[in-house]
Amino acid sequence: MEELKLCDSDYRFMTLIWDNEPMGSGKLVELSLEKLGWKKSTTYTVLKKLCEKGFAQNENALVTSLIPRESVQAFESERFVERTFEGSLPGFLAAFLGGKTITEKEAAELKRLIDEHRE
Repeated sequence: MEELKLCDSDYRFMTLIWDNEPMGSGKLVELSLEKLGWKKSTTYTVLKKLCEKGFAQNENALVTSLIPRESVQAFESERFVERTFEGSLPGFLAAFLGGKTITEKEAAELKRLIDEHRE
């Protein structure tokens, strides 16, 4: 599943696509300049690379994603927990919370998610 890995700049670029798709490639150039400070040539170079990797497509100057944001987020999250916490989700949560408190609503949502994914 290594194919879902994106570097930070590619992820930010894909976020522009996910948030605005479908959109014309000209609009993507404008957004890339505004949000990322990229020139037109950089935008088209990165778009071509992400199309070749199967993340996006540019058909008739209409840009869309081919892989949902949630798939990339799930892959990156799992990879991070594996690498940093040896796969321990409780270890990750303990470090993430680190003395913070969460609301009753957040606690209920976490409990619902745990119950939904229990073996």
